[in-house]
Amino acid sequence: MEIKWFNDFYKQIADTKLSHWLEVLPSQIAQWQKQQLHGDFAKWHKLVNKLPNTNVSHINLKDAVEIGLASDIDEYTQKQIIGLLKQFKPWRKGPFHLHGIHIDTEWRSDWKWQRVLPHLESLEGRTVLDIGCGSGYHLWRMRGENAKLVVGVDPSQLFLMQFQAIKHFNPDPNVHLLPVGVEHLPELKVFDTVFSMGVLYHRRSPIEFLQQLKSQLRKGGQLVLETLVVEGDDQTVLMAGERYAQMRNVWFLPSSDALSLWMSRVGFTNIQVVDVEKTTTNEQRKTQWMDSLSLADFLDPNDTNKTIEGYPAPLRAVITANA
Repeated sequence: MEIKWFNDFYKQIADTKLSHWLEVLPSQIAQWQKQQLHGDFAKWHKLVNKLPNTNVSHINLKDAVEIGLASDIDEYTQKQIIGLLKQFKPWRKGPFHLHGIHIDTEWRSDWKWQRVLPHLESLEGRTVLDIGCGSGYHLWRMRGENAKLVVGVDPSQLFLMQFQAIKHFNPDPNVHLLPVGVEHLPELKVFDTVFSMGVLYHRRSPIEFLQQLKSQLRKGGQLVLETLVVEGDDQTVLMAGERYAQMRNVWFLPSSDALSLWMSRVGFTNIQVVDVEKTTTNEQRKTQWMDSLSLADFLDPNDTNKTIEGYPAPLRAVITANA
């Protein structure tokens, strides 16, 4: 295990307002590492170390995640990189462009970013946390908006390795992904902006989760919350059965008004529903980089306004608020 990935972060925060995180984080990471010594993780770790070192002549994180040009490398090296990266399938969040290689992910996460971006307080110079960041696509876009320090947390092995594969080509010291869950975060209360996109409906206790988000923000800091919702008034909440759109771990889908009420009860202010958008099969779909089932397989074939289980089809809202 390449412990230095995390050591760099520990050193970076030692003399900052985040230093009290060091009371628990190294032991949590060490415990996580002990559980990853075998199986896929060991294989993926070797694959990351096999990625060739390249001359990166161009980086654009403002308009996309573009790292390097095709002309920086020869055809053999490009094929080598593609062969290695394809072993990290499925690639769900992106897209990424590495030396002319287009990692066409299941989700057009760039579309989500375009919906979120107009409603952000400027990220310039900010310390930012993304809870449930997946493989880190949005971390790079946050850095592209000149955030000073970007930290993502997500416990998935595969997402960490996909992130490290991308970071191999752009070893930015101010972008980090830590393999911990939100339940392992202490009350840090220092982040200027906290993002949580696509997580709330996976939590058994959404109120507790909202409290956890609030406890990471400094007073006045901005929360950007993106989640599945249903249509209805401030008392409308759908609790799905065993599956929703074939996902097992879906709990509560509130209306935007109900979610706003929950956030108010938790103590958020300036709560605004800034975007509501139906998920389409153009935004979430099967690709060469994610070739298993996707949204088209999870909707009722006779009525795309419903999931295959008969629930309302995925509708996603972006809500901003302040601590």
